[in-house]
Amino acid sequence: MKILMLTWEYPPRIVGGIARVVHDLSKRLIKDGHEVTVVTYKEGDLPDYENDKGVKVYRVNNYMINPNNFIDWIMQLNFNLVAKATEIIQKEGPFDVIHAHDWLVAYAAKTLKNAFDIPIVATIHATEAGRNSGIHDETQRYINDTEWMLTYEATEVIVNSNFMKGHIQGLFGLPFEKISVVPNGVNLTLFNGVERDYDFRRQYAMDNEKIILFMGRLVYEKGVQHLISAMPKILNGYHDAKLVIAGKGGMLEELKSQANAMGLGNKVYFTGYLNAKQVPKMYKASDVAVFPSTYEPFGIVALEGMLSGTPTVVSDAGGLNEIITHGVDGMKSYAGNPNSIADSILALLYDQKLCDNISKKAKAKVREEYNWNKIAQDTHFIYQKAICQTMAERQAKQIEQEKAKKTKEAKNNENEITKLLSFKKRHAYA
Repeated sequence: MKILMLTWEYPPRIVGGIARVVHDLSKRLIKDGHEVTVVTYKEGDLPDYENDKGVKVYRVNNYMINPNNFIDWIMQLNFNLVAKATEIIQKEGPFDVIHAHDWLVAYAAKTLKNAFDIPIVATIHATEAGRNSGIHDETQRYINDTEWMLTYEATEVIVNSNFMKGHIQGLFGLPFEKISVVPNGVNLTLFNGVERDYDFRRQYAMDNEKIILFMGRLVYEKGVQHLISAMPKILNGYHDAKLVIAGKGGMLEELKSQANAMGLGNKVYFTGYLNAKQVPKMYKASDVAVFPSTYEPFGIVALEGMLSGTPTVVSDAGGLNEIITHGVDGMKSYAGNPNSIADSILALLYDQKLCDNISKKAKAKVREEYNWNKIAQDTHFIYQKAICQTMAERQAKQIEQEKAKKTKEAKNNENEITKLLSFKKRHAYA
């Protein structure tokens, strides 16, 4: 099967979770014998084309035109995605399916679908309404409407949790059977050969301190502000604790100000962006991983924490709620509730046996339920559904056209016979 992936991010450009999903899914599909072409945005000095271990990756530049705003920038990107994909199709032939990742590539996917009659499978990783707890301005409305358009144009829609299936079904009025739940996965070799590095760990905390880790973007919906608010209660119960916040985002300065205002300057450490080699080391250096999101369609970072063997605490928001069973393979807290976050963390800091049991079961769960082999097979089945449905629609359209043609021919014949009879009748009277 020839698959075209449209995405605005692909490693080494990583903005959120989409890059890792597209990368790992594409690599697995290649191993299963499919041909995968990714068309994405070119950042910095990245090459225009590379063969990423079998995955053909084309990157497009937005040139020197400075857009007025982010929406205009996205539209420019979509024009360039269409141009590059068209060039590839003209050289290498059509694709069997377009896999479009989120609204950021919606217009390119729609254009290519209509130009080349290729079905779209769309993955909705998150929604604008979910991120902002509703739609509050015209920019958000535009993004929301574009998301709806993508799901309307798609033959099949993929989401990563049951929470998201109910969410977009209600939000966009989609037929329930059009939406398939395929969870995200994690690279099971991510922590192979990675052990706790004490020299690395000492950059962030003293040997006697337990590291409480947050890993992710520093934006409101990730709930880091609530984790900082939980620290006084945590430190009151377990003084030798240190909160390490790894990542970058628009709330960085606000979160630093919050920690300082609460007198936590020496107990909260902001690492900034961590590269691909530092991330596994950071998980292994930590004693508890916490992901307190207020909105989370899925939560790949929770899988990373579980796979690393670090006892993991998540909020009960969205897809995170479906990943972990409280007290069995992780701990849960009420979303947006610092007291609840503190209670779950303290339960782990107090009880090493609980940590050991949770870690063991969490690793086994990730390996069994969230491996890319299974995910790629499920995704391939959805591609087949989309292709079969498109073929059926083409055949139905062809049959209708043939019927219309025969009806027109019959009508023409009937008219000719009527004319002939009329002619004979007139000449008979004559």
